[in-house]
Amino acid sequence: MDRLAFNAAAAINEQRLSRQMTTNELANVTTIGFKRSYEVAMRAINVTGPGLASRLQPQSVSADVIQLKPGPMMATGGATDVAMNDSTVLGVSAPNGDLAFTRRGDLRVNAAGVLENSAHHVARGQGGGAITIPPGLDVTINPDGSVYALDRAQAGVAVPILIDRLLMRDASTTPLERRQDGLFGPVGKLGTDITDGPIRPSLTPRALESSNVNAMEVMVKLMDQSRSFEHQVRNIKETKTNDESGATMMKLG
Repeated sequence: MDRLAFNAAAAINEQRLSRQMTTNELANVTTIGFKRSYEVAMRAINVTGPGLASRLQPQSVSADVIQLKPGPMMATGGATDVAMNDSTVLGVSAPNGDLAFTRRGDLRVNAAGVLENSAHHVARGQGGGAITIPPGLDVTINPDGSVYALDRAQAGVAVPILIDRLLMRDASTTPLERRQDGLFGPVGKLGTDITDGPIRPSLTPRALESSNVNAMEVMVKLMDQSRSFEHQVRNIKETKTNDESGATMMKLG
């Protein structure tokens, strides 16, 4: 009976990682450009120490690799809204100043005239620096990442001026992992650049990419995890009841 209770408690403890990942995905169903990354599985490992050599312990195994499967695309009409195509990722400056990557393309010009997204991550240009827009100019972004500024107060026919080109990389051949700040980086080499893959980086202007998390799938997974938790707790309670019944039977009359 003790072994049954121990196994049930161990299963509950090891399933915590899977529950955390599921709730994280559910919380980001509506986050622009959010990508699933966690896949959790259970495996049995040998337990060393005194006792039988055949003892096994369940253990959670997770793979924190970004899944760049595209999410639904939303047409917004915003001049600085962009949605990355295929496996394209956008280079931005992380809060600590490192180079990082994201799929969030809700760009805007902040009060300092710098192009950033709504999470305040500064978009980088091809040279690695920030993209600064002169005040009073209208910004447009082309599918190849070129950032143009137009002065509508200009006399005669207004001609768009090339400001810079967004730093974009094709990550189809480079595994990415999630940083603590939510941005992406090469596995084991956070803060470094990505070697371009075979697909030419591109984006879709005036559109945004939604999260690639399937809300229905996540809800079903959460229900399944809740039922598994209840089942393990019920096993522990039944074990306690059986132990108490056995102890009662062994009492002297």
